[in-house]
Amino acid sequence: MALVVLQHWWLPVLTVQSEGDLAATSVLSTPGGFALTWVSQVMPLIFFVGGAANMISWRSAQGRGEIASVWWAKRLRRLAWPVVPLAVVWILASHLAVLGGAQQQPVLVGAGAAGMVLWFLAVYVLVVVATPILVAAQDRFGWWVPAALLAGAMVVDLSRFGFGVEAFGFLNVAFVWLAVHQLGFRYASGAIRRPHAAWMAAVGAVTVVVLVNVGPYSFNMTGVFAAETSNVSPPTLVLAALGAVQVGVAMLLRDRISAWTDRPGPARMLDRVSPQLMTVYLWHMLPISVVAGVLVYGLGINTPDPMTGLWLLWGVLGVAVLVPMILPLAHWAVRFEEPPKVLRGDPGLIRVLAAAALIGGGLLVLTVAGLGFGLAPVLGLVAVVSGLLLTAAPRPRAAGEPTRAQLLPSFLVRPGGRHGYLG
Repeated sequence: MALVVLQHWWLPVLTVQSEGDLAATSVLSTPGGFALTWVSQVMPLIFFVGGAANMISWRSAQGRGEIASVWWAKRLRRLAWPVVPLAVVWILASHLAVLGGAQQQPVLVGAGAAGMVLWFLAVYVLVVVATPILVAAQDRFGWWVPAALLAGAMVVDLSRFGFGVEAFGFLNVAFVWLAVHQLGFRYASGAIRRPHAAWMAAVGAVTVVVLVNVGPYSFNMTGVFAAETSNVSPPTLVLAALGAVQVGVAMLLRDRISAWTDRPGPARMLDRVSPQLMTVYLWHMLPISVVAGVLVYGLGINTPDPMTGLWLLWGVLGVAVLVPMILPLAHWAVRFEEPPKVLRGDPGLIRVLAAAALIGGGLLVLTVAGLGFGLAPVLGLVAVVSGLLLTAAPRPRAAGEPTRAQLLPSFLVRPGGRHGYLG
């Protein structure tokens, strides 16, 4: 998470144009800048960790006799509710700033960057919905599931670059991220041992190097304000291979990492910081935008030329200013992590799937449109809120209505069980 925050401060190159517009380019456009992304792109590892967490959570729910619709509803609430106050603050502030006379274009740049981080949550809705089905698939097919997902990613890339249809690539939003997420299932089930980790790290590294050198792939592993294409939007097989490297290395270092986290100092630090990590992820663009606005607009200091000593100083001093701002903000905003009590109970299968569609679609709109001025951000927020409301338990069932178990697909129902296989 620290690397995510650092790249969002350090990678953009901000300059004020003569007409007052804010030009936002990227360090990645500088020769050799791509090397930074091979370290800062940690989203595959985050999806891997999310896979392990989702499987552990789902197994726990099964042990409590919880059915799929209840588990889905809980996860969707925890995922989407923290976005609501964030979006309200940004959208209101953006409208007030523009209506108060601020130039619209710079406001939209900052609000667009704030919305950019929500892509992760939009994709995470997909992996949450897929978790019960893919856990069942893993129990039956094991390693064949991530292998099939990676094969799907390969077919998508071949179709995309072979036919020149860029839209094909967005199918890899499912294949690439679900493949890395599935590796988290393998880890949580104890299936990734040191030989597996070594093979993943070695084969993944060779695959990345070969593909970016001989294939039609970018060297950039992330795309923060980058003008050229990257391996993220849409995801590519290269990104999946990088994920295999990260997972393999993490597993090889697991014992050392665990020994470090068992020490009193790191343990206390992690106990305090870990519950606020998602809050930091969501809210860190607010202080970054404020600091950048003060420096670039207020003081007339543009981002120094990338890869220079002055640029390094800019980054270090910026982080020194941002950390005392981000930590108190996260400590305040963490109260929004817990959904309101009205959002509880079993919404039923149909309602919860509709909620997932609305929340995922709303988050996608906010990602693309940003959290700024105009109708699109408002509609995105309305979709997220509407989805959240659908996760609440409906009115009591009237006589003659089908039960929840009757609404579940047959493959989710355990023979003879009261709540179904997924419960």
